[in-house]
Amino acid sequence: MSFAHLHVHTRYSLLDGFADIKKLVARAKEMGMPAIAITDHGNMCGVIDFYNQANAAGIKPIIGIEAYLAPRGMQDRDARLDRSSYHLLLLAENYTGYRNLLQIATASQLEGFYQVPRIDHDYLAAHAEGLIVTSGCMASEIPRKIVRGDMEAVQKALDWYYSVFGADNFFLELQEHDIPDLHLINQTLVDLGAKYGAHYVATNDVHYIEPGDAYYQDILLAIQTGALLTEPNRMRMSAKSYYLRSPEEMAALFTYKPEAVSNTLLIAERANVDLSSNVYHLPLFEVPVGYTVQTYLRELCDAGLRRRYGERADDAELKQRLEYELSVIHEMGFDAYFLIVWDLCRYAASQGIWYNTRGSGNGSLVAYTLAITNVEPFSHGLIFERFLNPARVSMPDIDLDFQDDMRSRMMEYCVNKYGADRVAQIITFNTLGARAAIRDVGRVQDIPLAEVDRVSKLIPNIPSKPTTIAEALEQKPEFAALREEAPFLRELIDTASQMEGSMRSAGTHAAGVIITDQPITEYIPLHRPTSSTEDTPIKTMSQFEMSVLDSLGLLKVDFLGLASLTVMQRACDLIKARHGITYTLDNIPIDDPETFEFLGQGHTAGVFQLESTGMTRHIVQMKPQTVQNVIAMVALYRPGPLRFIPDYIHRMHAEEQVAYRHPAMKPIFEETYGIAIYQEQIMRAAVELGGYTLSEADELRKVISKKMKDKVDKQRQKFIRGAVARGIPEKTAGAIFADWESFAEYGFNKSHAADYGIISVQTGYLKGHYPEEYMTALLSASHADIDKVALYVTDCRNMGIDVLAPDVNTSGYDFTIEDRVGQRPAIRFGMGAVKNVGQGPVEIIMQARAGQPFKDINDFARKVDLQKVGKRPLEALIKVGALDTFGQRKALLAGMDKIISVSASHFRAQNCGQLTFFGTVAGIEEEISLPDTPDLDSRDQLAWERDLIGLYISDHPLKAFLPLLESRGVVYSSQLADMADKERVVVAGVVNHKRDHLTKKGDSMGFITLEDLQGTIDLVVFPRVWAQYREIVREKNILLAEGRMDNASGGPKVLVDKLSEIFMDGEIDPYLSYLPDEELGYSSFSREDAQGFTPNGAFFQNDNDYPPDDEPPPPPDPEDWRMFPIANKAASRTGPAQESTGETQPPLNPQPEAPPDSGTPPGAGAALKETPIAYTPEDASPALAPLRYLVQRPADDSGDIRMLKIILRASEDKSRDVRRVKRICGLLHSQPGKDKYAFLMFEGGSRYLVEFPNATTSINSELISQLIEIVGDGNLQVEAIKIL
Repeated sequence: MSFAHLHVHTRYSLLDGFADIKKLVARAKEMGMPAIAITDHGNMCGVIDFYNQANAAGIKPIIGIEAYLAPRGMQDRDARLDRSSYHLLLLAENYTGYRNLLQIATASQLEGFYQVPRIDHDYLAAHAEGLIVTSGCMASEIPRKIVRGDMEAVQKALDWYYSVFGADNFFLELQEHDIPDLHLINQTLVDLGAKYGAHYVATNDVHYIEPGDAYYQDILLAIQTGALLTEPNRMRMSAKSYYLRSPEEMAALFTYKPEAVSNTLLIAERANVDLSSNVYHLPLFEVPVGYTVQTYLRELCDAGLRRRYGERADDAELKQRLEYELSVIHEMGFDAYFLIVWDLCRYAASQGIWYNTRGSGNGSLVAYTLAITNVEPFSHGLIFERFLNPARVSMPDIDLDFQDDMRSRMMEYCVNKYGADRVAQIITFNTLGARAAIRDVGRVQDIPLAEVDRVSKLIPNIPSKPTTIAEALEQKPEFAALREEAPFLRELIDTASQMEGSMRSAGTHAAGVIITDQPITEYIPLHRPTSSTEDTPIKTMSQFEMSVLDSLGLLKVDFLGLASLTVMQRACDLIKARHGITYTLDNIPIDDPETFEFLGQGHTAGVFQLESTGMTRHIVQMKPQTVQNVIAMVALYRPGPLRFIPDYIHRMHAEEQVAYRHPAMKPIFEETYGIAIYQEQIMRAAVELGGYTLSEADELRKVISKKMKDKVDKQRQKFIRGAVARGIPEKTAGAIFADWESFAEYGFNKSHAADYGIISVQTGYLKGHYPEEYMTALLSASHADIDKVALYVTDCRNMGIDVLAPDVNTSGYDFTIEDRVGQRPAIRFGMGAVKNVGQGPVEIIMQARAGQPFKDINDFARKVDLQKVGKRPLEALIKVGALDTFGQRKALLAGMDKIISVSASHFRAQNCGQLTFFGTVAGIEEEISLPDTPDLDSRDQLAWERDLIGLYISDHPLKAFLPLLESRGVVYSSQLADMADKERVVVAGVVNHKRDHLTKKGDSMGFITLEDLQGTIDLVVFPRVWAQYREIVREKNILLAEGRMDNASGGPKVLVDKLSEIFMDGEIDPYLSYLPDEELGYSSFSREDAQGFTPNGAFFQNDNDYPPDDEPPPPPDPEDWRMFPIANKAASRTGPAQESTGETQPPLNPQPEAPPDSGTPPGAGAALKETPIAYTPEDASPALAPLRYLVQRPADDSGDIRMLKIILRASEDKSRDVRRVKRICGLLHSQPGKDKYAFLMFEGGSRYLVEFPNATTSINSELISQLIEIVGDGNLQVEAIKIL
């Protein structure tokens, strides 16, 4: 007995199917099934892969879909009536049926989508031809009406299906699962069959392959719904039998209706759809009358050859190459392809849109003559066969880069020229990689996030070379050991390894667009957009992935956006406007010695492909002299060939001898100093040394690159035979080929490297010769990325270019150049680069300004409709200083509501015609007077600037501490590259970014980026040091770092030994040594010492988090918490912070002031003003110094009173901090006694002393031990208190 499964879901039923297509087909083959169907939910995305896999396995593929049927019309979207759609199983009997499936799958996505992709009865009836339909699963129309008991509706529905499809094409579907309602459905269908002469078909609604996969299917559903596996009422499959049952199992289940099993074979015999095709579906390209696509292409190329080469156009070599390429293009049927791409480039050029071709297309002389590319193939040694090999028929692939701000214009042109129904973007699928699988599985299994992160971070994360969980277990002993730590970790890792590769969601390809000769739905189904379509004129995308589209012969064009082209175009517009010189990609020099010298000095920020710290370091070492040097660096700066960069540089500077395995190799590898860098070099060597043709050499390249072992062995034998025939010793030939095999790991396409290398040099030329214009364009193009803006502003300052703050009187939306009398031009910040300020508000301000600056705040409010600008953008502009010419920022903010109100009144009057001839309101005109406000704290001002524009522009937090930093020998970021490797160094800066990283051993270490006055500094903090200092590493903290230079790998870095926090009062507080022990008179002791605790003080150090769960619960928050800011250490020792009572209180323990010449460094005592206390109870005792507490003697007068000071540092998790404080209070209250306690809190660069005058505790070894578990060692101090 045989059987064919006709209701089958694969992984393309996103998060509702666990069946991998290849494994599914293999299992069906193993069980002897002659055919199998694919019927995914609402899409046909997996159809072609399924078709090819089934044919390869020798079983028949049946193409179908489980569609959704709207309860009413497919356009109806009432939340109450249309939310729940019916399922509907559709199978293609023939190619007509397949084409109807394409229409159904498309219409359901583009027209009927509501919760799910839907069609309706009318649409189904109009596309019924060639389809075989079943009554479906329990969620289908007829079964659901049976369960409701509405037999009249059941018979009405059956009548409709039979009338539309006929008795031969409509089958009653039977399923057997342990579900009570299903038995009712089956029995009813059997009872109704006689009336209709019904045919039955047995299915299993397959969602996974093996019975054990039910668990993984359940996890998919939990991921889809965001539920935990433990939730009782979540969506789940009601049985565990939806697997690929064997023919024997299916026969045993349907003994009461055996024809239902045999009919699956009948349907399989009827279903015949041939999807194989070798035809290309290139869009029709209209050529002038009298031309064919072949003759028109030739004429364009001939004209382009003369335009490009001038008198050299008649050279035999050029003509021969052009003739050869045109003949290959025509024989392969791609004349129209080149004309289509040429037309896109022609349109771009006509609109002033800069474009570029990346990839192997640069090796085509035809592409060069058509101005598709600007890379001249001869001078760079590029090979046409690397792009288009006549021995391997495949569609050409020319990747086009356009200005990123003009990409949508190009796509719009494409839609307008070929039609919206013939142009679509391409779908992609986001699959679960190793780390994502761990995280998703951990979430649904309700495993603590910290544990999930600990597991996932041990899996290497290299995007270019993804590591599977199985590989990580094999290659990473620490990961394998972690798996054995606990049963739940083993289950997490093992389950996640099964989930790898599951499709999670659909997305849109970044650049790919298909163009067809007929409406796309003649060939493929379409999908609705996966994201907003406002920014793109193409409103649909394919349901098939890119690789499938290639196999179907559809034309793909990549519309890539390249920001560097935007920068170059804008820079050249500025150059033309300011200097009258016109530059294009055709004439920006690539042989200018000054440019290479400029790049060799490290001026690579904003230079295409060269601005990373590692690349910059190598460019400085190389000191390039030609564009070929830069092209080589572009090819080498990747994982694998990176190790050859030192060899290349040494050989380039004659510091290392160049050797070749055979003299015949020298002409080929001489340009790269004997190092095989480019794939084209291997191809030429195969031709010259082994007697290959260029087509055969391209095949050799492909075989070696893809490591096809069997084919590699054949190619080795072929090369050695050819080399020996040309007089090369066999041993030498074998060694050469062995070198090439390792070359597979790093060989690069020179056509691509040449293009990028040329743009690198051209951007370097523009930056070096026109720095103001280039940096202005660069900043404007990067305005949305405040980190890049900060980097490039720093680079401007390093080059001596001032960058001025935003100003409503002079700023535009973008950055602009501002000429200054007697000074170098400056760059003015664009208002569009200010966070929360969009293009609309800026345009309103600029239109109102109309070339005339605003006189004052009144003029500004009456010319600019501030209600339209909006309060949030106006506030942001004030905070960054754009209105500084009108008043102080604090006053402007305080009066902002009044300013907006006056502006609104003015424009209301204007709209009502109540303005006088002079533009004032008739009768009365309210003047704006800014309120008197205290001076703005410089810290607040700098913080606003940093938050809203990404950098400090009016000042820098470090400037206040320059004398202190100089006294510590601090080195600035600009000096680090010149320092010796492993040299001791001290640096300081504001924390811009920090990142935790798990080492291979599972230890935590840190990477920190500091910003100083001249740029950024990268710090590397290894685990031991990180454990000690991580608590003080928070964004905006000012840190002093001591360590050793690392200039041997990548850009300059500091390997940190010690971190200290610089407080706003100018003090340096090295963490864990807040005050030296000898200064305090304390002796340190270990955790064990707490058991025999004596009250002479202690410092500990650890990072433990929370105490055991058996601790007493925390009490309610004390009512008498009061927080006093400590201005500086000296102030804290002399007495309390003064409260804002209006009266001056003398310190309780006055200390003499330090004499003026006491040796205190200038700036070190520059304490910030104390923050006034909002409320203090009248009887509250003031906050006193850390070492001296004055309290009343207790009533019993028995023994000394001690003060327990608990040091707390704020983390980034505020709720965690609150919980920690509450638990500490709970412990303190659980130990009644007469001792006092206080909290010393560090947050945001300030320190606060929190006292509890009315609370007491008993300091003992048990309390100390428990507190250490919460706050960690080193965060407790115990002091004897002086009694009054």
